[in-house]
Amino acid sequence: MTSHPPLLSLDHQVRMFRVLSWSSCHSTTWPRLLWILWVGLNPCSSVHQHSHPHSIKIPGDITLGGLFPVHARGHAGVPCGEIKKEKGIHRLEAMMYALDQINSDPELLPNITLGARILDTCSRDTYALEQSLTFVQALIQKDTSDIRCSNGEQPIIRKPERVVGVIGASGSSVSIMVANVLRLFEIPQISYASTAPELSDNNRYDFFSRVVPPDSYQAQAMVDIVKALGWNYVSTLASEGNYGESGVDAFVQISREAGGLCIAQSLKIPREPKPGEFDKIIKRLMETPNARGVIIFAHEDDIKQVLEAAKKSNLTGQFKFVGSDSWGAKSSPILDQEEVAEGAVTILPKRASIDGFDQYFTTRSLENNRRNIWFAEFWEDDFRCKLTRPGIKIDPEKKKCTGEERISRDSHYEQEGKVQFVIDAVYAMAHALHNMHQDLCPGAMGVCDKMDPVEGRLLLSYIHSVNFNGSAGTAVLFNENGDAPGRYDIFQYQMTNTTNPGYRVIGQWTNNLRLNVEEMQWTGGSRQIPDSVCSFPCRSGERKKMVKGVPCCWHCELCDGYQFQADEFNCEMCPFDMRPTLNRTACRPTPIIKLEWHSPWAVIPLFLAILGILATLSVIITFIRFNDTPIVRAAGRELSYVLLTGIFLIYFITFLMIAEPGTVVCAFRRLLLGLGMCITYSAMLTKTNRIYRIFEQGKKSVTPPKFISPTSQLMITFILISVQVVGVFIWFGVMPPHTIVDYDEQRPPNPELARGILKCDIADLSLICCLSYSILLMVTCTVYAVKSRGVPETFNEAKPIGFTMYTTCIVWLAFVPIFFGTAQSTEKMFIQTTTLTVSMSLSASVSLGMLYIPKVYVIIFHPEQNVQKRKRSFKAVVQAATMSSRLSQKSISDKQNGETKIEPDRTQ
Repeated sequence: MTSHPPLLSLDHQVRMFRVLSWSSCHSTTWPRLLWILWVGLNPCSSVHQHSHPHSIKIPGDITLGGLFPVHARGHAGVPCGEIKKEKGIHRLEAMMYALDQINSDPELLPNITLGARILDTCSRDTYALEQSLTFVQALIQKDTSDIRCSNGEQPIIRKPERVVGVIGASGSSVSIMVANVLRLFEIPQISYASTAPELSDNNRYDFFSRVVPPDSYQAQAMVDIVKALGWNYVSTLASEGNYGESGVDAFVQISREAGGLCIAQSLKIPREPKPGEFDKIIKRLMETPNARGVIIFAHEDDIKQVLEAAKKSNLTGQFKFVGSDSWGAKSSPILDQEEVAEGAVTILPKRASIDGFDQYFTTRSLENNRRNIWFAEFWEDDFRCKLTRPGIKIDPEKKKCTGEERISRDSHYEQEGKVQFVIDAVYAMAHALHNMHQDLCPGAMGVCDKMDPVEGRLLLSYIHSVNFNGSAGTAVLFNENGDAPGRYDIFQYQMTNTTNPGYRVIGQWTNNLRLNVEEMQWTGGSRQIPDSVCSFPCRSGERKKMVKGVPCCWHCELCDGYQFQADEFNCEMCPFDMRPTLNRTACRPTPIIKLEWHSPWAVIPLFLAILGILATLSVIITFIRFNDTPIVRAAGRELSYVLLTGIFLIYFITFLMIAEPGTVVCAFRRLLLGLGMCITYSAMLTKTNRIYRIFEQGKKSVTPPKFISPTSQLMITFILISVQVVGVFIWFGVMPPHTIVDYDEQRPPNPELARGILKCDIADLSLICCLSYSILLMVTCTVYAVKSRGVPETFNEAKPIGFTMYTTCIVWLAFVPIFFGTAQSTEKMFIQTTTLTVSMSLSASVSLGMLYIPKVYVIIFHPEQNVQKRKRSFKAVVQAATMSSRLSQKSISDKQNGETKIEPDRTQ
């Protein structure tokens, strides 16, 4: 045996009322409700005699309750207003149509008739709660043993009808209010239109189910639509109340979890908006003009007034609305506001028009539909006529209803969108009762004892397990929270390129979105999706600098210098051997260059080197050709050849400095860079030192000094040269020669001009160290040249060597600031190489020109002077030199006294 739901005795009623009072936020309504229940329990009261409110009663073996917004909300304290033809009468008739179909179906609940008690909620939650108390009166046990009427008679107790389940309500706020009461009495409830997400809370609304998907699914679909349009910055607009606020809350929550979508503003439309309220809302929306997408969960009237305010503010085309199912594919919200609504994307639970209901409803008339107590009122409103009533005069301005009018023929008719869901809700209850009857009453005709009364919690379990094809051919089933699966059609209101302006289906949503973007049209028929973003995407090579607190807003900053865009938010430096690509999204190798033979930096040094080598070879050839002539011998043949070899190497180093760097080339650069100068200045130092020692020795003694023979001179020269050679080979051992690529030398601010320089591993300091010994020899040689400046040029080369060293010093003094002054230049390697090679070529040319060109000139063009002179002793040479020095000093003194200069006799 299954336990029956408990009947509440009078001693439990106060406890129930406390629960009711605690569970509702509308505390001011409960005193009135308690009074209604108490009066209903009094069997002698007049109210009890008319215990049911204004309602429709359809007799049956099992009674279902029905809640429909037959009338709109009233104003100025009146609970009910004008009749609602579509949302009220259409839906109410859909329930009665479904009951007729079920009762005539021999397969569904055979031998059991479904009845109904249908109430009007007047679109007001508190009024609906008062009406729905009718459904629970039968569950309250009345103890009448001690009750007598005023005349002392025993009261007549009429057994109240027992409602096993309720179909409704429509609005989410109404369903929430009613669900709080029905769950206390374990009466299952199936709504056909309430979509508030909070009704999915199975702990608070465990007896509530619905055949429409909750707004959480709708919100997910709207989030998917917004993302498919490429929007990431939108505003939300909600009508105050459960439907609007819950829908927006669900949208915000889902968008936050999904990420990548920001809410610019969340605005609410008050329940009772004041004049100018919608103008303020439009003004607020314009505070974030980039958020052109507006997600709107609002009632029809609120939507219409929002569109009117936007049109009034001359903002047609500014906002792109994404509307919830309250907008759907309705024409009333956009009437006379089509231009503002153009491009609006709306969503509506997937539905179909029920042909059987159309046939049923269009045949309803005043004669065959007397069970609908509100049908006469609907008739007057639909045909704009007036029915005659006893004692009521007809307004002469209104026509009289004849009763011959026909729906759809004499008035506009279009099936209301939720009719399908009303029918499915009734069928869901019927299938649950059918399955329950088969399990509890197998083979029984009619309702058996196990189903009398029907246990609410058991019926709820059967409701949650139903699975059948509904009136539109789609499956009707419920999840663990009593929610139907989400199935939506996506519409867009289009005005251009269509035969008739109106809503067009552009996609569907069933757990995932399928949107035909190519079929969408926007203001003016444009196919380009309008932007609704806080910040536009950054270009390649730009990083996002986020705005604090607004994850969809950022500033774009260019990755500058040698940075590349590592990711969306960061720039990083390229490796030292690379530079960013043109779009700065990656790094690419830096081009490697070297000093080319055809470079302007190489042409001049090569030209000078070639001329110098040709001149040097000419001198060497001439000296070899005239090796035994007096001039060649007087010049010191052995040291001359050594000196000319050094000059040749100085010129030759230019080719090594310009050649492509390699291990061999770098080794020879190290070896020959200082060796040529070392050989040259070692030979000249040996010569000047010999001359200086000879004449210094001659002043003291007629004995010639040591080491003045050609062999000695060569030995001294090679000893001096060996110091340089040993130093270079030590350098080889410590740091073997190799090439490097210098990426710092040519690294200007513009990375497109960056180059890697292929060069030998000779640093500036190493180069100076390599030349320092030669410079030391050059300075020493200059000192000896200065000391030997008084020796007559008739007898030696002291004066030409002196002039050579003076000029060489000037050349190298100019070289040092140029070489080090270009250290920060991007052309450093080219400038320094050119400066070094030109300086060396000039110093070699000075030595060649001062010491040997005059001799070659005499040998070639004046051979008569290249003759043997009388050989003189060392003593005679010294005496002649001394005399010449004294005469030179006397000549200077006489010239200062105005006396005539006396030329010495050189014919000795």
